[in-house]
Amino acid sequence: MFAHLFATMNDKLDEIRRLYPRATGNGRDHLDRQLDTLKEMSDTIVEQWLLFEEKLADFLDQSKPAASPSLNANAAAKAASAPERHAASKETAAAAAATQSAGAPPPSNDGQEEWSLSTEVAIQISKGQGYFKLHMFKHAATELEQAISMAPDCQLARMFLAMTHMHLQQWNEAQRHFQILISLTNYAKWRAIGYNALGCIQAVGMNLELAEHYFLKAHDADPSFADSLMNLKCCKERNGQLSLRFGSTELIR
Repeated sequence: MFAHLFATMNDKLDEIRRLYPRATGNGRDHLDRQLDTLKEMSDTIVEQWLLFEEKLADFLDQSKPAASPSLNANAAAKAASAPERHAASKETAAAAAATQSAGAPPPSNDGQEEWSLSTEVAIQISKGQGYFKLHMFKHAATELEQAISMAPDCQLARMFLAMTHMHLQQWNEAQRHFQILISLTNYAKWRAIGYNALGCIQAVGMNLELAEHYFLKAHDADPSFADSLMNLKCCKERNGQLSLRFGSTELIR
């Protein structure tokens, strides 16, 4: 798993290094954002490893109190130092941060389970988000599907997976996941994004009346979400090719 992840990250970094010298303006900004995402992914991996080393050393200390001096010395050598332990403690915060992106609502008493994700699930989502931000949507889908398999009611994973399928033009899967998301969430922005995406899917199929219906529902759910009205206007004007906004920019701000 890690070999595949590092190979993909290295390929993306090589691509950025090749394009960077000639990039200007928005192109350079886009590459800078991708570099930031790679750095975040790298930091998260290092922090996870430090936490694992600390837990492993603690387990060896507890389970083998009479171990040979050489084994104890080896375990001690692998244990995180004081600065490393401090860095490793950031892993939990990094995992929790995965649930706070995409305009995620704060925890509430009636939705506490959604925001009490295991570290494993949160890290899986974080990896999927990283791939999503790098526009590596096939890789993102793989990571997010694993997160959904571990936490089927996780709205954040469902949101990113649904939007990933939109970018892959896998309309049926995108529709299925957005319908599930709408049934799960009470968060207005996510309901608006969901209805807007359903409208886009219908518009792609030239079912414009149903598309307009969904765009209006998106606006009703959250009037501050501008994409739905822009899409509605596009459908009503019907001037040539449709130019639709999926709402994915809301997920990477």
